[in-house]
Amino acid sequence: MKGDIAAIKALLDDRVEKYNQPAFIPNDPVSIPHRFTRKQDIEISGFFASILAWGQRKTIINNCLKLMELMDNAPYDFILNHREQDLTRFLGFKHRTFNDTDLLYLLHFFRWYYQQHESLETAFTGEQNQIKTQKERLEYFHNLVFSLEDAPHRTRKHISTPAHKSACKRLNMYLRWMVRHDTKGVDFGIWHTLQPADLVCPCDVHVERVARRLGLITRKGMDWQTAEELTDHLRAFDPLDPVKYDYALFGLGVEGKF
Repeated sequence: MKGDIAAIKALLDDRVEKYNQPAFIPNDPVSIPHRFTRKQDIEISGFFASILAWGQRKTIINNCLKLMELMDNAPYDFILNHREQDLTRFLGFKHRTFNDTDLLYLLHFFRWYYQQHESLETAFTGEQNQIKTQKERLEYFHNLVFSLEDAPHRTRKHISTPAHKSACKRLNMYLRWMVRHDTKGVDFGIWHTLQPADLVCPCDVHVERVARRLGLITRKGMDWQTAEELTDHLRAFDPLDPVKYDYALFGLGVEGKF
C-alpha cells in the first residue's frame, strides 16, 4: 500500500469514521474534559489531561480524575477563588515525573492568566491573533507560561516547544480537542480563532509507526519537522481538517496491523 495514495486515503478515511465516535471517549484522556460543560473548565481540565497523557491510559485517566477531585471538580472556580491553605491538598501529587512543584506552578499561572483573560485560546494566538503558525503559537505559549518570575526550571520539560525540536505531541493533541469541530462529539471545537486547517498532527508512538509504514513520514527521528512533514501529507487528503487522521493512524496502531 505504501505509495498508493488513493488506497492510503481510503484506509484512513475508513478508520476516521470508525474511531472518531463517542465510543472513543471513555477510555481516552479526552474523557476528562468531557466531564464539564463550562468553557473554562473544559480548557483547564483538558490542558491537564493532555499534559499528563503519557503512560498507560488507565493510569492517566485515574490520576486526572484525582486531580479534578482535588480541584473540587470545578477547576475554573477553584483556580480563581482558592485560598493559600487550599493548595496544601496538592502536596504529594505525582504522575510519572510530573510532581507537586509542577502542578502548583501551573495552578499559579492559570490564576494569573484567567484573572486577565476569558479563554486560554489567546495564550496561543496572542491578544490580536498576531501569532500565525502552529510552531510560533506553541513557542509563544511556552514563553508565556514561564514568563512569571517564580517559574521553576524543572517544569519547563512538561510544556514542550518546537524551539527545543520537540514534536509537541501532547499540546498538539490538546489543540485538536479545543479547535476541531464536527458532528461526532469527541473534539470540542470551542475555540474559533484557530481553525482545524491550522493544526499539526499529534505524533505518539502508534501514529509514528503507522505513518512511517504508509510512507507519510520519511524523516529520521521524531521532532517538530517530522510532525510538520506528516501533517503536510495529511493535508493532501483533507486540507481543511488534516488532523482528523490522527484518529485513523492511532487506531491502526492500536489494532496492531501496522
